[in-house]
Amino acid sequence: MLWADANPALAAPVANGENKLRPQDRAVHDWYRFVLSFPPHLVQKYLDQFGVEAGNTVLDPFCGTGTTLVECKKRGVGSAGLESNSIAHFASAVKVDWSAKGEDLVREAEQVAEAATGALWDDRAACGQNTGSSETDGEPSLFDESATAHGAETGLRRLEPEQMKLLLKDSISPVPLHKTLTLLEAIDGSGSASFRQYGRLALANALVQRIGNLKFGPEVGVGRIRGDAPAVEAWLAGVKTIAQDLDQVRDRCRVASDVVNSDARHASEALAPRTIDAVITSPPYPNEKDYTRTTRLESVVLGLVRSRAELRQLKQGLVRSNTRGVYVADTDDQAIAENQAINRIAEAIERRRIELGKTSGFERQYARVTRLYFGGMAQHFASLRKALKPGAKLAYVVGDQASYLRVMIRTGQLLADIAESLGYRVLNIDLFRTRPSTVTGEQLREEVIVMEWPGKLVRKSQHQPGRRSPTSSKPSSRRSSWTATQVVRWKPLACPRTARRRRRRNNRPAAGPSPFVPWKFPSSEAT
Repeated sequence: MLWADANPALAAPVANGENKLRPQDRAVHDWYRFVLSFPPHLVQKYLDQFGVEAGNTVLDPFCGTGTTLVECKKRGVGSAGLESNSIAHFASAVKVDWSAKGEDLVREAEQVAEAATGALWDDRAACGQNTGSSETDGEPSLFDESATAHGAETGLRRLEPEQMKLLLKDSISPVPLHKTLTLLEAIDGSGSASFRQYGRLALANALVQRIGNLKFGPEVGVGRIRGDAPAVEAWLAGVKTIAQDLDQVRDRCRVASDVVNSDARHASEALAPRTIDAVITSPPYPNEKDYTRTTRLESVVLGLVRSRAELRQLKQGLVRSNTRGVYVADTDDQAIAENQAINRIAEAIERRRIELGKTSGFERQYARVTRLYFGGMAQHFASLRKALKPGAKLAYVVGDQASYLRVMIRTGQLLADIAESLGYRVLNIDLFRTRPSTVTGEQLREEVIVMEWPGKLVRKSQHQPGRRSPTSSKPSSRRSSWTATQVVRWKPLACPRTARRRRRRNNRPAAGPSPFVPWKFPSSEAT
């Protein structure tokens, strides 16, 4: 039985909102932001509802581009984030560093822009171009349109062949790419390490918004092909926006906020025990959106992903939510092998595939990726428990999906059921908004699972050793079955193994490097 079926009153809709960035929330958030990011005002709502205040630590284990972390920092609340995607991890880390002075940033940016522009004019002279030949978006173009047709023959800079193969075809034209690489060289050659991180983030944002050819709908694709683009001008405008925002928020820069490049399925390896007061996050949904594909252009151009091997390594650190990230050795599905509701959905997807005669490699993986997704989330919930303080509140923004051959997946209800089976208390499933399915047109629910961690594991007194399990013909050797109903307090047995675990736990550091930031293992630091 799903959680919502057993709790119909608590599962009723309570709100319906928009997934847009409001003008009053723009500062810092739009330095670089995923198209599908959940909005800051939703984070604000649950910070208020959970009573989060200064001295607390809020965790976002799927922090993306740092929406939760930025909102916490604006309120003077400490925060921590986990993120496996290299470009998202980089963006979040920069967006919570408010130590730079705006005027210093602008001064250095103008020097870099001047150096990059000079280098581009030198390149133009070397190519023998006519200086007044064309304009792009109202700005003089350094190269005429013939440069876009000849690529390397005109002396334009390019990425390494292996890197070029990682990009979506036509996601960036030759001349804009040449300008971008010239500008990137000037940024990396600047004297200030602090400036370089802001400069690189502004370049990542400009690549997506004004330099590349990408368009975003249900999936990332290629839109209007720009033969040329004002790369330096777009980048400089972005840096000036960052500088203005820093002047507004710099008085709150002392609030600690830490971002760890880590897999959320193994949260306990990156976080100290009992350090988290609240969790506000939005994990990936089970659909065919490849999040590494959405960020591919800026990841490759900035050198964060240089080869197929590095791309594969990046994908292996993510919860399996689409068939492009599934590998033969994956075993996350074992965590929910006995979950009947998820098994029924996976079986329905496979039956539909056979009925429709779908035989592609990706379509054959639909049933498996569904199990892998929920298994990965089960691992995340289980691993997270050690880091939570008793009474910690949690909010998970998730959405229903029908991407796999139109079989409906009620993500919120299924995840609530898994979490409750692992000892969490599900307080409510709030309706955030509805959105039309791109496949069926049906209205899909986007929900917020609101939970609490009671502080101790709970178990159901259902089976005794030697008794037969209702799902097995063999006597059960387990002491208990972990479920969400008829629970009793769990206490560790007084055995030598338990005593050893207690001694090891007591020898761990009790606090992190600041009152707000959870302690983490050195191996989890990003290189």
